[in-house]
Amino acid sequence: MAAHGKYGSAETKSLSSHLPLYKRHWATILAQLSQSCGFLPAPPYLCATYITLSSRNSIYYRPTETKPLSFLSLPHMIWLNIASLMGHGCSKKIGISGCWGGDKRKISEKVVLRVNSQVSQNNNIHSTGEEEEGEEKKVIGRNMESTLKSLRDGESVLDLSPRSTVSGGVEDVYGEDRATEDQLVTPWTFSVASGYSLLRDPQYNKGLAFTEKERDAHYLRGLLPPTVSNQSLQEKKLMHNIRQYQVPLQKYVAMMDLQERNERLFYKLLIDNVEELLPVVYTPTVGEACQKYGSIFRRPQGLYISLKEKGKILEVLKNWPERSIQVIVVTDGERILGLGDLGCQGMGIPVGKLALYTALGGVRPSACLPVTIDVGTNNEKLLNNEFYIGLRQNRATGQEYYELLHEFMTAVKQNYGEKVLVQFEDFANHNAFELLAKYGTTHLVFNDDIQGTASVVLAGVVAALKLIGGTLPEHTFLFLGAGEAGTGIAELIALEMSKQTKTPIEESRKKIWLVDSKGLIVSSRKNSLQHFKKPWAHEHEPVNSLLEAVKVIKPTVLIGSSGVGKTFTKEVVEAMTLNNDKPLILALSNPTSQSECTAEEAYQWSEGRTIFASGSPFDPVEYKGKVYASGQANNAYIFPGFGLGLVISGAIRVHDDMLLAASEALAKQVSEENYKNGLIYPPFSNIRKISANIAANVAAKAYELGLATRLPRPQNLVEYAESCMYTPVYRNYR
Repeated sequence: MAAHGKYGSAETKSLSSHLPLYKRHWATILAQLSQSCGFLPAPPYLCATYITLSSRNSIYYRPTETKPLSFLSLPHMIWLNIASLMGHGCSKKIGISGCWGGDKRKISEKVVLRVNSQVSQNNNIHSTGEEEEGEEKKVIGRNMESTLKSLRDGESVLDLSPRSTVSGGVEDVYGEDRATEDQLVTPWTFSVASGYSLLRDPQYNKGLAFTEKERDAHYLRGLLPPTVSNQSLQEKKLMHNIRQYQVPLQKYVAMMDLQERNERLFYKLLIDNVEELLPVVYTPTVGEACQKYGSIFRRPQGLYISLKEKGKILEVLKNWPERSIQVIVVTDGERILGLGDLGCQGMGIPVGKLALYTALGGVRPSACLPVTIDVGTNNEKLLNNEFYIGLRQNRATGQEYYELLHEFMTAVKQNYGEKVLVQFEDFANHNAFELLAKYGTTHLVFNDDIQGTASVVLAGVVAALKLIGGTLPEHTFLFLGAGEAGTGIAELIALEMSKQTKTPIEESRKKIWLVDSKGLIVSSRKNSLQHFKKPWAHEHEPVNSLLEAVKVIKPTVLIGSSGVGKTFTKEVVEAMTLNNDKPLILALSNPTSQSECTAEEAYQWSEGRTIFASGSPFDPVEYKGKVYASGQANNAYIFPGFGLGLVISGAIRVHDDMLLAASEALAKQVSEENYKNGLIYPPFSNIRKISANIAANVAAKAYELGLATRLPRPQNLVEYAESCMYTPVYRNYR
């Protein structure tokens, strides 16, 4: 007998001769499961008779006849999670469709076992293309990865590194795939929330908005005042209360309290009042919140993984109540915004970022996980603070540090699978590049400081060309700051120049100059430079100051990413104005106190001629009777939509072309009205629409590169992205 599937008939051979090792493993499990359900009496080795393995690694099973079930409690559709049986970290599911014929329940003629990730014969991630097409074509281009490839021994993210092994890409260091019956396991239980516990559950609590029927059904009588409110009235009251606070940190604490007691109302408030509340839940207020996190800490909002948890991080991840995680934001707290080492108190950053993933990008709150890796702090002020909540020791470095990070990355993939996005946030330069290079080919990783900042700045520069004129390759760029943000932006701009001119990226880099704490980066300093600065060491005489560099380089675009405030002085801005009709000045450092200059200073010192944007928001400025509204080059434009695009496409790696796709989508959202007001970024009031367009562009690029796993591809990716977005309106309960 032959099985009939999408790609023809399977030969009737035994598994040992018909299937490679890993497919025999899958087939055996299917046979054992089928036999236990009572509709496949044949032993496992005969299962090959009924199985067709498609080129997308799907197993189609068609029994020759349907048999009545011996038990009547089987639901119409059963989803069985058999990840632990498969020996892979990804969640594999068997769908068993039931149908009714007469008075009997029968199994339908098709049972599908879908393998979500591509697996090679040695259980390694290898290819996302169809097997009939042979070896997948590799996209070879001049890309931003060139600065990381030296750390990867020439590997590209499209290579899907063979260093990935068990559990979707990492070594089985915990031995779970070889577990015996003697191994202890965690007993997970779930129950329906009702009564007082329902009011304490932020995911389902609606406060006074519970209806009369819901109060009866869920034992809420007497636990609430008799008034029945609605979400709109609750939102109006809370916004009134928040506006009474004069201190931004008080508003931050009020918003965090709301998130902890009524999740949907928190996101409704944030979405409907995003321009007013974004500076509260994120920069600049989140910086002060992190500095004082030990004092305002009330209850955990994420996972704290310290050196004390070394060797048991997988168990720590299992302590988190949510199982289906799609996005993780992780920090080690060493470089929080422009504030330096805040240690464990950096947790405010992952919490804030993920709140924006949900509010702006529509990723479900339950699918988000904030994580802080605590390896100590070198901040003596915190170590001596009695309210500090982290490890009281100096930072671990070297092998001890990287072993903990590797265990974390291993555990994440083993627990959540191949397609969980891990966003590195506010790591110090020396670790940020190393981690991105190390895990870029084995995990779905993204560094917002390097890649997200680069994407949002490139979008602003491309949009600004309509105001300052010329094409991107015609402009000269000067950066103050040569860390992860500065070099990341510079590399993405060079990549876009290279694509436009069809010249090597090395040629494009010559139009971009960087200044660090020791002056202009030139070739004579090459031996003493960190590896990520070396591509920017051009032939030139040494220049010691930013002002002197502006005078000799004569840039048309000045970008600050130094983390040092007041460095764009009056003399620097005047020199930029002397060289250009409309200079483009971007002061990107956060928070506001660390901005290279304010909007007011930029407009006054340039006599209203500059096109200005900043990392933190500034109020409109009036100069000589004209009001100037500056744009905000905030990463929040990019990372929520970027992450959504990865999620909806099921991407398994991040490629530089996806960053260019995100920049292109954002630049297209700037309207003619925005340009008339001197803006190079669209207003945040349209951020959900902007995120949907960015997600669609990123997902399209993932499909084009062969890195997407959700098939078939939706016809209209924008509509699909919008349909996948979380909406915070209250649900009605049974």
